[in-house]
Amino acid sequence: MLQKRAERMYDEHLDLSQPIEWASEEERQSAIAFFNAAYRAEESGLTQAHELADEVRAWDPDLAECLRLYGNEEGWHRELLTQFLAHIGGEIRPMGRVTGTFYELYGRAERMETIVLTNLMFETIGSTTYRLALRRATHPLIRQVLTILTRDESFHVPLNVHFLRQIFARTPWIARQRLKPLYHLLYASLIASSWASRRRALKFDKIPFPVLSKAYAEHLGRLFLHESDLALTPSSTLLRLFGLRRDELARDNEMSAISVEAAEAAVDRTRVQVSAL
Repeated sequence: MLQKRAERMYDEHLDLSQPIEWASEEERQSAIAFFNAAYRAEESGLTQAHELADEVRAWDPDLAECLRLYGNEEGWHRELLTQFLAHIGGEIRPMGRVTGTFYELYGRAERMETIVLTNLMFETIGSTTYRLALRRATHPLIRQVLTILTRDESFHVPLNVHFLRQIFARTPWIARQRLKPLYHLLYASLIASSWASRRRALKFDKIPFPVLSKAYAEHLGRLFLHESDLALTPSSTLLRLFGLRRDELARDNEMSAISVEAAEAAVDRTRVQVSAL
């Protein structure tokens, strides 16, 4: 699947023929902050994927190749975001305090299962944010960039679950148990990060904090509800804070975002329909 995607990846180009008229300078600066955060997420994904590929190549060359190709997709997104930022008069900026802290801690992770779980949850909130922003975007170029990011994350989320399962197969039981506190810490921290992001990105993406935080709680909470083998269950207390319940999320008829079916449905970029939340 990844090899087929790689064959067509560089055939897609951004339409930079028309300038974007901003409602205000504050909106433009907010857009620059939003897409800088996206750039850093793609940069981190690229680095970690390629480092993991080098680590697993000795015992699973096929998995290593999957990780390499996945990292290349993240690198392609980084190239597109660099072009787009330049087009709107922006540049790659140093990370803010909150974002920088997240990625500094992520960069220190050494255990493969920790790296993959963290990346999966980052991909989930990225996909959620892009979908919500796409719903509110009107300019064709902005919609094109958000569509590319949203569309590809719909494949990267289940792909990272595949990586996690492959790593779990070689991970001792006690090490898997150590992931549970990390999962709950990330769950709460990523929901809280939606508040911090509003200061910089709200003027551009128009996503109110209550909407974004509940979307994070819902989609992070739904991740593993149908994956009993991974034994990662969201906090019912935290869900209740957002008016959500585990049993209701589990009964949702929506296709699991991390299922094999979801991955297969997202393989062909030209056929993926990006629905807005």
